[in-house]
This record gives sequence, C-alpha cells and structure tokens, in this order.
Amino acid sequence: MTVPLLQTRDLAVGYGAAPVLSGITLKIAPGRITAIVGANACGKSTLLRSLARLLPPRRGSVTLDGVPVQRIAPRAFARRLGFLPQSPVAPEGITVLDLVSRGRHPHHGLFTRWSGADDAAVAHALEATGTADLAERDVTGLSGGQRQRVWIAMALAQETEILLLDEPTTFLDVSHQIEVLELLAALNRRRGTTVVMVLHELNLAARYADRILGIQDGGVHAVGTPDEVLTETHIREIFGLDSLVMPDPVSGRPMMVPRGALASARRRETR
Repeated sequence: MTVPLLQTRDLAVGYGAAPVLSGITLKIAPGRITAIVGANACGKSTLLRSLARLLPPRRGSVTLDGVPVQRIAPRAFARRLGFLPQSPVAPEGITVLDLVSRGRHPHHGLFTRWSGADDAAVAHALEATGTADLAERDVTGLSGGQRQRVWIAMALAQETEILLLDEPTTFLDVSHQIEVLELLAALNRRRGTTVVMVLHELNLAARYADRILGIQDGGVHAVGTPDEVLTETHIREIFGLDSLVMPDPVSGRPMMVPRGALASARRRETR
C-alpha cells in the first residue's frame, strides 16, 4: 500500500483580518504519528483544520499526494482522511451505534448498500474503544470521557489512511488517556495509518509520537523527533517554561519536569 503524503507549502491561514499561521511549509511524516504542541492560541487547531480542508488557505497550499485538497471530491477526500474536532456535537437523540456507523458514510455511494464489511468496521471500532456496551445508549446521556471515546470510535470506523485528531484525550482521566493513545499507536502499527494529533501533555507526546511539531508565534518553531524538539531550550522558547528534560525510565524518550515543580518538591522534603 502506498502511504499518502500530506504537506503544506508557504501556507497562510486564519479567521479574521490577520492570519493565525503564515509561512508554514512542512511534510507530515507518512505512516507515522505526529504530535502538534504549543502554547494556548498559538494556532495548533487552526493548522489541523487547514489540513482537513475546513479552512481554505489565504496563501500557499495544502496537498494530498500532490493534489490541492480543495480539488479532491468531498466523498473521496473523506475516504482518505478523517478528522475529529476538539468539541464535536452529536445530533439530539442519536445512539452510540448510529453515531459510530456514520463513520461509514464516505464508503457509500448513491446505490451502495450497507455490507458485512461495514458491520465489521463498526464492531471493531466499538470494541477497540471499549464502547461496545454503550451501543444502544443515547450519546447525549454519556459522560464526557465516554462521549470522547465514542467520537474516536466513529473516526476509526471511517478506516482512513490519515487520521487528524484535535486533543483526543480531552475529558479523559489518565488511564483512559493512555488507552486512547495506545489504541492510536496500535492502529498506526497495524495499518500504517498516518496520525496527526494536537496534544497538551508533552510527556505523552514524547512517548507516543514519532515526530513532534512545535508551533509558536504563528509559525513552525521546531519539527523533528521527540529528542530533537523536546529540549530545555525549545520548551523555554515555545512555552516560556523553565524545565528539566531527562530520559523517561520506561520508554527512554525525553521526559519534561517543570523546574518550579522540582523546587516545590524539594521544599516539601525539607519540612
């Protein structure tokens, strides 16, 4: 299977008079997991929405295998790229099974019937996200964490080559955050799915991402492996945070500890 290449060239994009991002030229590593990090309101979600062609470029381009994404037919694009926004809203009264099944819509044409392959894709997505027992529940009656896992199940049921997720661990406790990221890592290993996600937790980004993209002041500040991007210097420049970076004892990837937290811990130890 040929792994699709998603890239931007001199991209400028935004909402109001001034662009939020400009001069963005990058290639999303095909078949890898990329985490987008940066301070609040730096443009992380804006970049993701632009990659998903929800925001048209003011300048430059976003291309998939060399074709501008705006030129790709909507259904064909949705079969190749799935997008999970930060705060999706479910229709009133829809069940979990119905919502997850909507992930199969791009695979259906005017005369295409629901098939066994659709059933299998939905069942696998529900099972993988631990939401199979919620299938008949109303989505609006679920907890925040349950709803987030259901939305991820819908994205998985879409079975795309590329998956974009805006803060997929929102509303999840620590154990469910790990479960979701392990699920995405397994999807990447098994299918070669290209995963791009916005994450706030730097240590989780370091553990699960192959590449990290650091956004600052409307541009790309750093891009590379976790070891290359999550340095004390880059963290200070991107987040304005003094930190200590050391190897994670489990993964060997970089682990960040704010220096303020270290000082507080030492003061408690001396009491």
